[in-house]
Amino acid sequence: CCRPEAGNIAMIGVLGLQGDFEAHGKKLEQAGSDTQIVKKPEQLDLLDGLIIPGGESTTLIKLMDLYEFWEPLRTFAVQGKPILGTCAGMILLAREVLNPSQKSLGLIDVAVERNSYGRQRESFEATGRFIAKGHATELEMIFIRAPRIHRLGTGVDALAFYEDDCVLARQGHILVASFHPELTGNLSVHRYFLDMTL
Repeated sequence: CCRPEAGNIAMIGVLGLQGDFEAHGKKLEQAGSDTQIVKKPEQLDLLDGLIIPGGESTTLIKLMDLYEFWEPLRTFAVQGKPILGTCAGMILLAREVLNPSQKSLGLIDVAVERNSYGRQRESFEATGRFIAKGHATELEMIFIRAPRIHRLGTGVDALAFYEDDCVLARQGHILVASFHPELTGNLSVHRYFLDMTL
């Protein structure tokens, strides 16, 4: 339901409770999408897809509790609408969260460990491999207090790698990234996500 027709521009929301949601909005616009910052659950009804950005996952959980986002987000996913979670957004979408265990939506069958690539001062930039449509390309990646994917469930596809680690994964209409694609000059991840809304 609610997919844009051919030739129409997708409306992609960015959850605007906390984190660098504005950077995602700019990347989406550069990739050819309309965007909306989402601060209330009822805004989800108008969207073709949603990005849950990075930030502090424990703070995001408290704000999602406060604004009663949990069930509306699950309903959004059940409708088949694509969701991209980056960094803390990946933690919130994961089925299993480690170090420590915490509440999540459980929409993609991965186990992730919080802050596994180091704390804030250990943030780094790297070049990884992005595999889409059978072709591998180099992809700039920025890791900031990044979670690590420790387990990929059956039906989860690994789409990008940093060294031997999967850092971008997809299961159906759910896409997650350990890194921050919105902070680089590359639009590959956002364009891939927009293709998921067609």
